[in-house]
Amino acid sequence: MDVFGLFTINFVGIISFFQLTSPTALVLIGFAIVGWIPLVYLLLYAGLSFYKDYREDKFTAKWEWIVLAIDIPQLNIQTPMAVEQLFSHLAGAYDPPGIRDVFYRGHKQRWFSFEIISIEGYIQFVVRTEKGLRDLVEASIYAQYPQAEITEVQDYVSSVPDAYPNVTHDIWIADIATAEDDSFPLRSYREFEHNISKDTVLKDPMGTFLESFSRIGIGEQMWFQILVQPIGNKWKEDAIKKVKELIGEKSSGGGKGIFSGLTDNALTKEMGNSFNEILAQLTGTEASVGGDDSKGNDKEEPNKMRYMTPGQMKLVEGIELKISKIGFKTKMRGVYVAEKTVFNPDRGVHALLGAITQFNSPSANSLVPAVTTSQNTTRQTEAKKTELLKAFKKRKMNVGANPFVLNIEELATVWHFPMSYVVTPMLQKAQLKTAEPPSGLPIERALPVVESSSEASAGRTYIDDSGQIHYVDEQQQRFG
Repeated sequence: MDVFGLFTINFVGIISFFQLTSPTALVLIGFAIVGWIPLVYLLLYAGLSFYKDYREDKFTAKWEWIVLAIDIPQLNIQTPMAVEQLFSHLAGAYDPPGIRDVFYRGHKQRWFSFEIISIEGYIQFVVRTEKGLRDLVEASIYAQYPQAEITEVQDYVSSVPDAYPNVTHDIWIADIATAEDDSFPLRSYREFEHNISKDTVLKDPMGTFLESFSRIGIGEQMWFQILVQPIGNKWKEDAIKKVKELIGEKSSGGGKGIFSGLTDNALTKEMGNSFNEILAQLTGTEASVGGDDSKGNDKEEPNKMRYMTPGQMKLVEGIELKISKIGFKTKMRGVYVAEKTVFNPDRGVHALLGAITQFNSPSANSLVPAVTTSQNTTRQTEAKKTELLKAFKKRKMNVGANPFVLNIEELATVWHFPMSYVVTPMLQKAQLKTAEPPSGLPIERALPVVESSSEASAGRTYIDDSGQIHYVDEQQQRFG
């Protein structure tokens, strides 16, 4: 029996207890003592999650969503960089909440939906936003495209049935996600530039994208949406860790305690140099600092970049370029819906997926269908169609495939207004506007024509029979 301060512990009795008790009984006793802790943790976590969702639902119930149709200018010479600046402007909607905001107010970060739709070949660019952010959206668009026309319209998604299987319509829908880590970049619009002379020409990827949308006919519709939500810089920290992993950089502080700076190799080297110095003084010869083992004393390389291939180096460079710009939490969906008599997935689905593949970079990242509906008419497939279509109509971020992170350059590559040389006859464009006169500009007034001066009254301007303009002063008439 041992005494520790005020406590007395009988180690012999404890050992005897474990020897005499069966393993099953020990497990039950251990669960009774500490087994309730994980259970309470799970219940507490579930309770806080349900309460957080409840507060968010009350907070978002006050939101009013509007749909804005954007007609681009007739002569659009703006490159995707203009849309890149547009997304940069929208990052101002980021509103990081505190703990009180999350659990008391039910705060939730607002997001935007940038869409391209084709209804029987008629193509329209659309933005769906919360009403409170309308001014921000319109300002960001007009700042880059002053001649654009923005009109509030009814939501187009109500034109197709909600539930499937359906008697009149059939649908294909997919959540599109990145194939690799979020830090890996997609193909940027800058990589679509090529030189045919001394000038740089942009082979606008939107031309291929819109061509697939213009191919559908009567009774068919094709929709594409990109949900973007402003976020902080946590994703950049994860990307930096990925870079260190790719280049083989060793983490500092290796965990050797307070003597981690004095490695065995360094200590041996110093002892060898001291011994050589003493021996040189005794023998009268020149000391050889470091000995003959100088080749073995090279410091260990901090990373393996010198051994990386050009492709690996390009990937690391692409990740560093990606994190140099603003990022958004992103979700993509594509829909092809049509009346059953004209439903043709080979035309609609393959055209949409083929247009998306042009943004893939085989050595970095790619866009692939992550959650999709097949053409098999099973109960599970039909239920998935209904679920994903509801998520599309509600523009839900956390339904289906996991969201990912794209920066403003990648977003502008996938969604931007086509340049003027992209031939898309069915794309709605803004009409040329007549400039309004500036306020305060003097305007011409029509003067009354009278047959004789006798009809002129005091204080009036009139034109006589000969065309002369006269003004009758009221005071002169009154006082003679």
